[in-house]
Amino acid sequence: MDFEISGKMKIILGMITEFVERELMPLEREFISSDFREMLPVLREKRRMVKQMELWGPNIPVELGGMGLSMVEHGLVSEALGRTPLGHYVFGCQAPDAGNIEILHLHGSEEQQARYLEPLAHGDIRSCFGMTEVETPGSNPIMLATTATKDGDDYVINGHKWYTTGADGSQFCIVMAVTDPAAPAHLRASMIIVPTDTPGFNLVRNIPVMGHEGSDYASHGEVLLQSCRVPRTNLLGKEGMGFVMAQDRLGPGRIHHCMRWLGICSRAFDLMCSRANSRAITPDGETLASQQIVQAWVAESAAEIQAARLMTLYAAWRIDTVGAREARDDVSMIKYVVANTMQHVIDRALQVHGGLGMTDDTVLAYFYRHERAARIYDGADEVHKTSLAKRYLRRYA
Repeated sequence: MDFEISGKMKIILGMITEFVERELMPLEREFISSDFREMLPVLREKRRMVKQMELWGPNIPVELGGMGLSMVEHGLVSEALGRTPLGHYVFGCQAPDAGNIEILHLHGSEEQQARYLEPLAHGDIRSCFGMTEVETPGSNPIMLATTATKDGDDYVINGHKWYTTGADGSQFCIVMAVTDPAAPAHLRASMIIVPTDTPGFNLVRNIPVMGHEGSDYASHGEVLLQSCRVPRTNLLGKEGMGFVMAQDRLGPGRIHHCMRWLGICSRAFDLMCSRANSRAITPDGETLASQQIVQAWVAESAAEIQAARLMTLYAAWRIDTVGAREARDDVSMIKYVVANTMQHVIDRALQVHGGLGMTDDTVLAYFYRHERAARIYDGADEVHKTSLAKRYLRRYA
């Protein structure tokens, strides 16, 4: 096992890191305090620059205009982009579009790919993914209440979704709905493409999260589907394969998330160490860096980040070499280990900043409120731990 990367990849990471620091970090204060739509002209220009540098879409296949990177390579890019909240959007690999691109590329018909995949991969439109529901447990996607009933050549969809990220501003939604309630549990649901301008597709609201209501890029929509009628040709893949396709989507997606979280860890660690060295706490200039408790936080954070990073790179390497299914234990582990590592590092960095850390004058408060959800989405920590433990115990039984 060797995580050494090619000379070309080192150059790419250097270019991305420089771009993030020079072009994107200076925009963070405006991004945090303003409506996302107000920033779109500036961000479109940044996207144009990224495409000109041939750094667009690290996870997107080359034939669709992306970089077509391996899982390990994309993970390293995701880490570099995670240092700023704007990174993944500007480079065309933000959730949920990245996962939807993968699903459409693997399972979409020629017509679906021409209509939805190509403009999505080029960054011309946005999309969303409607799986999580208000009244059913998001950690168990076989317990869906949303239904898609056949009526002639159409599906009629009824259901109540929420945390449909990016629904505000999206042109279509990939909706998970039960198409055969009598089938075995894992074969009941399907994925169906629903244009967001379809009558009956209603964006109820952008859900306020930790006191902030995101718009467009950062929104989490509540969606009500009321007799929403779409052609049966909008079915993605085969009927009843929604759960299997969702797992195909979520496995690699967790690598992307974890490496992005490690990018956040890296940024928070940098801010913590800089603040510790610059913040005087006595008249004679003694700084926070002289305090043993701060030194302990720095040491603990450095070790935890390194351990989490190596675990994640190993999981990515496993996916590249043996496939997502064989790497499922490794993916389960990193989901809860990296999410908690990020929480610890952000919290320590915020504590070192004192009152300043509570404001939006640094990016730490943004990370603190937006990334708490990391221990919940894509499977709550407790679910991953329980599933992993059961698999281990079955082997010993």
